[in-house]
Amino acid sequence: MAKTALSKEFSKGILRENPVLRLVLGTCPTLAVTSSAVNALGMGIAVLLVLICANVTVSALRKIIPDKLRIPAYIVVIASFTSVVQMLVKAFVPALDVALGVFLPLITVNCILLGRAEAFAGQNPVLASAADGAGMGVGFTAALLCMGTVREILGAGTFLSGAQSLLGVFGENTLGGFNGWTLLGEGNYLAPIAFFIMAPGGLLVFGLLIALSSKIGRDKAPPSSVCGNCPMAATCHPEEASA
Repeated sequence: MAKTALSKEFSKGILRENPVLRLVLGTCPTLAVTSSAVNALGMGIAVLLVLICANVTVSALRKIIPDKLRIPAYIVVIASFTSVVQMLVKAFVPALDVALGVFLPLITVNCILLGRAEAFAGQNPVLASAADGAGMGVGFTAALLCMGTVREILGAGTFLSGAQSLLGVFGENTLGGFNGWTLLGEGNYLAPIAFFIMAPGGLLVFGLLIALSSKIGRDKAPPSSVCGNCPMAATCHPEEASA
């Protein structure tokens, strides 16, 4: 496959078809783990790894998986890689495993993974599927990191607090023991607003980011083949609905 085609498959998931902000998938972990940027980044990386591995495996096996068994087969593949990633997190970054809690194993039922396996990897070659998984994973990670950054700064007054829970995988006191910055409170004129690290604050930030991404990508709306069955398709891009 041409490099331009692979680049297109990768880039679409970052904004034009961002799984969180444009397709509104995977909202449960998006709202649950984004009270801090570090947790958001950790969850995003975990999903990215599972997405790439699952897409590649499903694509490689797409011609031998019986059509009637494809959904159970996809779930088994996704669950297997989720288990591997969970064991790696437990072994190398246990603090992150504790912070993410049940949402780490629940990657198995994240609709982004099954959706990409069914809509793309099960019908396309391995390299294209790998690019699709990487792009969707990067888009998911970027969306979570944006939410986590806004919520942590406004709600806790810090940024990258607890960074050693991720950096510790490279050894103790990585980057001189860097563990985040304190931006609000502690002598500053502005104090953090706890509302933003609570569930209502998460919903507010989520809605604002969706609006911002829609504004930025207004001329890059997902094609009708992606959301043609959605009852809101006419609202997103009426020119395609009327065609």
